Amino acid sequence: MPAKNSQSSMFRWFILAVIFLMLLSSCQNQEPELTPTIGKTPSEIAQTKQPESTATPEGISIAKIQAAAHISPYRGQDVSGLPGIVTVVDFDGFYMQSLVPDQNPDTSEGLFVFTEFIPSVRPGDEVRVDGMVEEMIPGGGYGNLSITQIRNPEVSVISSGNDLPAPIIIGEGGRIAPTEVIDDDTNGFITENVLFDPQNDGIDFYESLESMLVQVNDAVVVGPTNSYKEIVVLADMGVNAGIRSPRGGIVIRENDYNPERIMLDDKFQETPFVNVGDFAKSPIIGVMDYDFGFYKVQVTSDLDFVSGYLQAQSPLSPAEEGELRIASYNVLNLSAIEPQRLSRLGAQIVNQMGSPDIIGLQEIQDDDGSVGQVAVSSDLTYQGIIDAILDAGGPHYAYADIDPIPGTDGGIPLGNIRQGFLYRLDRGLSLAAAPSGDAKTTVEINNNNGTPVLSLNPGRIDPRDPAFYSSRKPLVISFNYQGQPLFVINNHFNSKGEDRDLFGEFQPPILDSEIQRIEQAQIVHDFVAEILVINPDSRVVVLGDLNDFQFSNPIRLLAGDVLQNLMLTLPEEARYSYIFEGNSQTLDHILVSDELAQNLVSFDIMHINSEFEYTSRFSDHDPLVATFDFN
Repeated sequence: MPAKNSQSSMFRWFILAVIFLMLLSSCQNQEPELTPTIGKTPSEIAQTKQPESTATPEGISIAKIQAAAHISPYRGQDVSGLPGIVTVVDFDGFYMQSLVPDQNPDTSEGLFVFTEFIPSVRPGDEVRVDGMVEEMIPGGGYGNLSITQIRNPEVSVISSGNDLPAPIIIGEGGRIAPTEVIDDDTNGFITENVLFDPQNDGIDFYESLESMLVQVNDAVVVGPTNSYKEIVVLADMGVNAGIRSPRGGIVIRENDYNPERIMLDDKFQETPFVNVGDFAKSPIIGVMDYDFGFYKVQVTSDLDFVSGYLQAQSPLSPAEEGELRIASYNVLNLSAIEPQRLSRLGAQIVNQMGSPDIIGLQEIQDDDGSVGQVAVSSDLTYQGIIDAILDAGGPHYAYADIDPIPGTDGGIPLGNIRQGFLYRLDRGLSLAAAPSGDAKTTVEINNNNGTPVLSLNPGRIDPRDPAFYSSRKPLVISFNYQGQPLFVINNHFNSKGEDRDLFGEFQPPILDSEIQRIEQAQIVHDFVAEILVINPDSRVVVLGDLNDFQFSNPIRLLAGDVLQNLMLTLPEEARYSYIFEGNSQTLDHILVSDELAQNLVSFDIMHINSEFEYTSRFSDHDPLVATFDFN
């Protein structure tokens, strides 16, 4: 009996072994089926890794992970066997694209795989990836969009040396970017539930290309090389773009912030120094990335640009006898410790601006700039400008300003930036008699028999008002000119730096900083109105870096029914003095009372800075110059 039982047991085990081998053979001959591995740890994912195969598995894909949305429907889930071709290798991961696209242009076929360390894969490797789908929010500011990526990956290389997918052309012959709307169907934070409309919304258009290889043909520069080595271009020499400036830029308008702009970045390829109007000799190829509130093409191809030979705007002739010329200029943190910049400014004032009678300057630093904390006075800085003007063959100027309380007016720490005035001594201008003001004392307007008179000259307008907390205080000065008072108010409103990004997660973007500018604009408006109540024919100029656009709420409030904005006398395509992220725009303004508007001869924006790469220009702002005829 024992022998019989032993033989029977052995037979049963033999039969089970045969069945097991048959099942195993059957499983090996089947194509692996890919399904999301939900809730598994990286070690569990590795244990359930699918057999290697050159066939494209069915099931999960990059397009399904990306979906037609900003947020992946697989966020937080583990996936296994995700197939793709490595396109670009980074220091902490790699980009991959689908082997077989789904033919839906709304879903990206690219994905970033975050390895934390330099990966061992190379472009052209066919891979299978296991890992967790994650929405990673990159650094560089509050309110960024997220990037869909694979985290904690297990990567298997199937083959090497494969051809890369053809890049998607942005522009003619490919996908045309929207040219007006960044987003118009979200009211709050962008989530997986918002309408996704790449055909009409710029923010969705670039999301549909996230982590994919893209190509830009016939690129023309609209944003010169900045200090981050970023360049902004338009495809196809701008043929499908919005309103262009006469000098080659692209100009913002109300409700049109030009989503067709394409930013080139230097993560993988050094970018050259280029100016507005320069153009690329060959197609530009890179991978679509996102950080610092903007979609960017991380360029992988060689960059070779041809000069468009942009020149500084033609200089102005000196004002005629009986004409009065007033300018506004943000001189970008200028101090006495930069003698070369002082010399350059003096030459610009004489040779390009025609030696204006009055120049309102913004961002004058104290004498030791931002490198020292001893000086508060800017006397040496102003004197350096005056001497540079004389060296350039210009006239004699005097200056006027009020030293701020250290550390209270914003700007670069220790710089103590402020507004101030230069004025010519040979053109019939003189300061109205009144004691000079100080940082804390509010200037008053007195009525002297129907003539408005300042209690302090120069003086600060409401320097203690909370509207000017950590911001520059308006500086008003009164001149005597042709027997009448002339009031000039020099401003530098608070920065737009707190505003949400145009391509950020909150749409439409919240303008956090606008609240303070509205309060500042209201105070200056009321001050001007008080002058005009005393004498409606008073000559009043409000100028400076107001840090907002001509169609913005603060600027419209400032003008109200008491001032005319000279920026609106120019055609739309000429309304710019500054370029940010490739958008030509104006933050600088000159507004005047009706009496002065009637005598306006010309209003010019001297394009000598903003369109040129950052190492070659004097400032990031262009000066504004208004000429009035009092003959």
